[in-house]
Amino acid sequence: MKGYDLKPLRKQSAAQGNKEKGELAKLLLTFKTTFFSLGIFSFVINMLMITPAVYMLQIYDRVLMSANQTTLFMLTIIVVMFYVILAALEGVRSRVMVRAGNKIDALSCDRVFDVAYERSLRGASGRASQTFSDMTQVRQFLTGNGLFAFFDAPWAPIYIFIIFMLHPALGLFALGAAIILIFLAFVTEWTSRAPLGESNKHYASATNFANMNFRNAEVIESMGMLNNVRRHWDPKHQAHIAWQSVASERAGTVQAITKFVSLSAQSLILGLGAYYVIQHELTAGMMIAGSILLGRALAPVQLLIGTWKQFVTARGAYQRLEETFALFPADTESLKLPPPKGRVSAAGLVAVAPNSNAQILKNITFEVHPGEIVGIVGPSASGKSTLARLLVGAWPPAMGAVRLDGAEMHSWDRQQVGPFIGYLPQDIELLEGTVAQNIARFGDIDDAAVVKAAQTAGVHEMILHFPDGYNTYIGEGGVVLSGGQRQRIALARSIYGSPVMVVLDEPNSNLDDVGEQALVSAIEQMKADGKTVFVITHKTNILSTVDKLMMLSAGQLQAFGPRDDVLRWIQEQRANAEAAARKAIT
Repeated sequence: MKGYDLKPLRKQSAAQGNKEKGELAKLLLTFKTTFFSLGIFSFVINMLMITPAVYMLQIYDRVLMSANQTTLFMLTIIVVMFYVILAALEGVRSRVMVRAGNKIDALSCDRVFDVAYERSLRGASGRASQTFSDMTQVRQFLTGNGLFAFFDAPWAPIYIFIIFMLHPALGLFALGAAIILIFLAFVTEWTSRAPLGESNKHYASATNFANMNFRNAEVIESMGMLNNVRRHWDPKHQAHIAWQSVASERAGTVQAITKFVSLSAQSLILGLGAYYVIQHELTAGMMIAGSILLGRALAPVQLLIGTWKQFVTARGAYQRLEETFALFPADTESLKLPPPKGRVSAAGLVAVAPNSNAQILKNITFEVHPGEIVGIVGPSASGKSTLARLLVGAWPPAMGAVRLDGAEMHSWDRQQVGPFIGYLPQDIELLEGTVAQNIARFGDIDDAAVVKAAQTAGVHEMILHFPDGYNTYIGEGGVVLSGGQRQRIALARSIYGSPVMVVLDEPNSNLDDVGEQALVSAIEQMKADGKTVFVITHKTNILSTVDKLMMLSAGQLQAFGPRDDVLRWIQEQRANAEAAARKAIT
């Protein structure tokens, strides 16, 4: 929230990352007791995993040799009991991990939502959705089989050590097989990291491109642009598929080799064991037990290889989340200030576009007192809408400050100051919900305040003609409103409650004569109520309501003062320009 040039922030966050753990890492560290408990569960589970080998050893070397049915019966009962305990512990371990994942989500979801919102506010809506996806991938990995492989992998050396106890040759064979599989795991990492990274990058690019263009589906459909848009989307999609295919093919090849090594090892260790049985250096039970233990030793490594793609994806998501959290630090609680009266000032105001250093506004300075209506005019691309965003605190200034009652806009607690600010943006978007919810800004609905705002905006009668009146649903599955209807409801939203400052950006761009008259009446009512109002407009008829006029051109404040004085100055400038043009022609 400190600015739009993110490169210095990235460098700063990287430097800080070397000194202290990231925000997500700190969150995960709070679950160290849970992870320790999972380690204990994994310890007991892996101890019980030796049960089949011990059972086989006893069957072959004791039961069959002694033909003792009682021993067989008791061993079988004990083994079944161990298996029941093993299954119960597996279930408990999975449940603990799922609940831990839910707790992680509960503790992080608000923060993730806020960060995604900040990204969207800074003009990176595609990356905003990526934030949710990243958190989901991290949570799914933490609650899936991939994490269990990391808990079980340390037991592979223990199983191999037990095989060494059976016979050194079998132990060396098992160690060699494990080393080969571990090497194949590293091969999987080396061969899949780059293509998976490229695949994810192109997938995000293709998805963001599609989502951005689908918002303009009506324009695309009406002017037959679908094929052209698809043609630009297709290379991004094909690049994603191509890189994903490379990663999948490489991973598939390594997995095939891994399966060959695993199956061969489990068969060959039987052959090797049979050789030593023939040499009377092993018993048949030891031979079978060695094969079972080798399978247990190799299982975590095989699982690691099988879930490596998920691990790489989760690791990338984790790193992106840490970078994102560092770029958008959590807001510190601001001191509660007295309710504002509506005095607005700007000093040395400079604004730049998101992710750019190009200045849109340059050294803007002015002061407006409560109850004044200020019109903002100027040619296209002069910075009027940018000034509106700065006035309401939607964008932070690169230099200078906007102050409300002497306090810098970004020093106000947004939840405190929000009800005192009304904003009607140039691009009207109503949120999915009822008309009343939209007017009430999705807070607790005060029926009287909602109706008052609608009446002030001149939309009360229009809303009553909707199918369900104020309860009419807007959005997917709801009614479709015209541009003028959306604009008038948004006007009611901007003046709902008790705002002391209202910023209207082209409030009459979609209005008919009736709507414009209602707008003029609303502005006059706000003036009578002592509210500070900024009106950005290209239409001169709305200027009859303003007290002061601000003229912007090329991001600079050309004139500011009483309306008639500024209008007279504008006319003089136009007359001088026309005279100069005629003189140049002659």
